[in-house]
Amino acid sequence: MGPARKDPEEVGAWLVRTVQDVTDLAISLDTMNPVAMEAGLKLCKKRPLLNSASGKADSKAGMMQLALKYNTQVIISVITDQGCPPDVDSRVESIMDTVAYANELGIKNEDIWVDPIILPVSADQKQVREALEFIKILADLLPGVKSVVGLSNVSNGTPAPLRGILNRTYMLMLEKNGLYSAIADVLDPELIELNKGGMPGIRGLVNKIMEGKSVNIGDLDELDRNYVNTARVLLGETLYSHAWLES
Repeated sequence: MGPARKDPEEVGAWLVRTVQDVTDLAISLDTMNPVAMEAGLKLCKKRPLLNSASGKADSKAGMMQLALKYNTQVIISVITDQGCPPDVDSRVESIMDTVAYANELGIKNEDIWVDPIILPVSADQKQVREALEFIKILADLLPGVKSVVGLSNVSNGTPAPLRGILNRTYMLMLEKNGLYSAIADVLDPELIELNKGGMPGIRGLVNKIMEGKSVNIGDLDELDRNYVNTARVLLGETLYSHAWLES
């Protein structure tokens, strides 16, 4: 719902009623407006997922308290009052502090989902790899928590025809590092096939790139080559440009 500035109570309630009219699945509510969030939470028939809280002071006083009040599961991002942490170490420091705060309130790790915040490769290529490294160590840092990403954030700002290959490749890379879940485009059939374990050859190639193994581009067809080149861009081994698939 975004900021839901106009009629937040009506909007939050309407959305939950509308969704529950057509499905009995649990709902994930995503809004920056605590009034809209609470209006929706009140009407959820199944235990919802609150998306999201963070280390910002207003979020601790608002969204975190709503998660406690309505006994929801909660997504907690690494964002603080200073913004998005710039590297793995600062992400770790942020999330450890915020999860400790949640634990003190009575929210258990098993009810917490952690969002490392994915930034666009076209804007900050280094951050793409930093998020990968964060996901890799998260389970050891905070046993019991789940990880979640907004997958398509990685391709924001890139030409529309190129967004899919970035999203799909990054999903495979995050999955290899232990990602639990993603907010993703379910209308992308190739992404869904990969998520279900299909296209094992491509998964194997992406894994090789992540493991630093050599891959002979000349032996690959165009599709395989595109995934290999994209993985190298996402790891920062190749400088990002809109023409990276043409190399």
